[in-house]
Amino acid sequence: MSLRENEPLEYSAERSRMVQTQLRDRGIRDERVLSAMLRIPRHEFVPEDFRSKAYADHPIPIAENQTISQPFIIAVSLQALALTGSESVLEVGTGSGYQTALLAMLSCAVFSIERHPTLATGAERILSKLELGNVRIMVGDGSSGLREFAPYDAIVVSAAAPSIPPSLLDQLSNVGRIVIPVGPPHAQELQLVRKLNGQLASHVIEGCRFVPLIGVEGYNPS
Repeated sequence: MSLRENEPLEYSAERSRMVQTQLRDRGIRDERVLSAMLRIPRHEFVPEDFRSKAYADHPIPIAENQTISQPFIIAVSLQALALTGSESVLEVGTGSGYQTALLAMLSCAVFSIERHPTLATGAERILSKLELGNVRIMVGDGSSGLREFAPYDAIVVSAAAPSIPPSLLDQLSNVGRIVIPVGPPHAQELQLVRKLNGQLASHVIEGCRFVPLIGVEGYNPS
């Protein structure tokens, strides 16, 4: 299936409006990110009951009490990573696979780890349907990363950690960067951390609110 095969016209129009009004008009300038978000059919990753809201300016619930993040927050995260197409990327928190699909278009290879097997299976099915083949999805504790495929040029975390997991920083390449929400469960800061010759530099992108990152280097399941 191509990215737009048999797609209802209303979805294409809604996606165009999303890119213009929610992203471009609010300061997203990375044309590769804008192009990817214009092409990837977000509605394919949304539960049937919420498809009418697929391109709305807010998060959408999915299975396992998780969410697809607001389009603007996803675009901000991807823009901060400044992907050129040659990178190896780790995604922590596959969810429905929407951001995974965007990363597949923006980078060379994507390794995604998801805590819930049902979400991982569902994401694999949609990505296969869209013929996005440069992705590997694993089930496990994303707070510890995926050391077997490290180092990564970029890491994006789709859940909030109390602090940046040391394992993720260790798995960055010498010029790697990570975007991650950090802070207490009710409100966080989206942070960009860059590594250059072993030295780390970080800054806050903006405030945000994500589901918690559960794991040995994240929040305790209880």
